[in-house]
Amino acid sequence: MTENQNMQSQQPLPQQTLQGQYAWQDSRAEDEIDLRELWSAIWQGKWLIIAVTFVFAAAGVLYALAQPNEYKAEALLAPVSESGGGMGGMGQLGGLASLAGISLGGGGGDNKALLAQQVLKSRKFVASFIERRNILVPLMAAKGWNLETDSLVLDPSVYDEQSKVWLREVQLPKTPEPSAWQAHKAFTSRLQISEDKASGYVTLGFEFYSPTLAKQWVDWLVVDINNHIRALDTEEAKRSIDFLAEKLKETSYAEMQKIFFQLVEEQTKTIMLAEVRDEYVFKTVDPAVIAEEKSKPKRALICILATLLGGMLAVGIVLIRYAFSDKK
Repeated sequence: MTENQNMQSQQPLPQQTLQGQYAWQDSRAEDEIDLRELWSAIWQGKWLIIAVTFVFAAAGVLYALAQPNEYKAEALLAPVSESGGGMGGMGQLGGLASLAGISLGGGGGDNKALLAQQVLKSRKFVASFIERRNILVPLMAAKGWNLETDSLVLDPSVYDEQSKVWLREVQLPKTPEPSAWQAHKAFTSRLQISEDKASGYVTLGFEFYSPTLAKQWVDWLVVDINNHIRALDTEEAKRSIDFLAEKLKETSYAEMQKIFFQLVEEQTKTIMLAEVRDEYVFKTVDPAVIAEEKSKPKRALICILATLLGGMLAVGIVLIRYAFSDKK
């Protein structure tokens, strides 16, 4: 009885298996038919695909060739660390100095370097830099660089070199002469600042049409940011000394006077270091040089992407046309 029951229970299985195999084969056959139909539709539209791809490829080549070369200048900078001599004294006096509203600069070179990186991108510093270095015209009106004469090519529709007049066509409230906001946006779009978290070294870069100007502007940025942070620290130290001098007049306690004198000494050291140290925040490890090779545009990449885009668009058009014609 057991053998008969087993034989009866196993009889439907081959039929189910065969049905599953037939269904799988039918599905596979339908997939193969669909793929053949799609390939046939693509093959029938091959001339359209070739034409559209060629147009996009040609447009990509023309666009890439029309873009002017740009060159990058980079400088490798190391944050200047505070001298260790006065750090112990500053640590002992830091609590009292904080209560008095005085900064002893105990954060060291790392904090100054972080501050300097943010200042480099700030509107106030950039506007001051552009005005002081007189670079508004090359920044906003340049459209290329003449290799033979090593000179910028200015856009005559933007700026008239002869009359020194801005000719930009803009809508109100904008004016033909670029505003500080527009200049800041244009400048920071070309400015590159990166920090190596492991070493703390900072790479300061600038991309521009002229490799000579790119290098010069990076050099100027290093000088100006050092001077800017030096001026801030010097001014703060002088204000602190004036404040401490007033406090000395108000107290008659010898211990308090001693502490105030120590605080004045620390602020005097800050002013002294600021005056004798040219590279106040950043020390140049590897200065910027005039680039001999362009950094952009990536013409080969532009051409490849344009060709791929044209090919995909053309195949999409052919398949959409096939789908609509198949429904009809």
